[in-house]
Amino acid sequence: MIPIAARVVADLAHEVRSKNAGPFWVTLEIFARDASGYAVVADPDFLNESVVATLYAIPDPRTIQLFRIPELNVVKISFPRPVVQGSLLDRDVHAGQHHVPLALMPLPHPR
Repeated sequence: MIPIAARVVADLAHEVRSKNAGPFWVTLEIFARDASGYAVVADPDFLNESVVATLYAIPDPRTIQLFRIPELNVVKISFPRPVVQGSLLDRDVHAGQHHVPLALMPLPHPR
């Protein structure tokens, strides 16, 4: 069950982070606090390739790789960087700030 105070993905996680996965990819990770939080963030009805595509303005959801790892209570998401790492238009060389929209994504209302 989702705690009453939980309102965004970050509320259910030890950490939500993003990192550079080479010059062409970004990886996001949600480390859920426990199995019940993981069940919420890993639910395909809540978080899937289409949702990530909308959240990050990715034109083709088929380019998104989403991994659910229940043994670790982790969801891992990888997608192509919007611009090549270190290029003139790259504003976050380490992809260290890409996690913020995912961390602030509102949780579904408890049923």
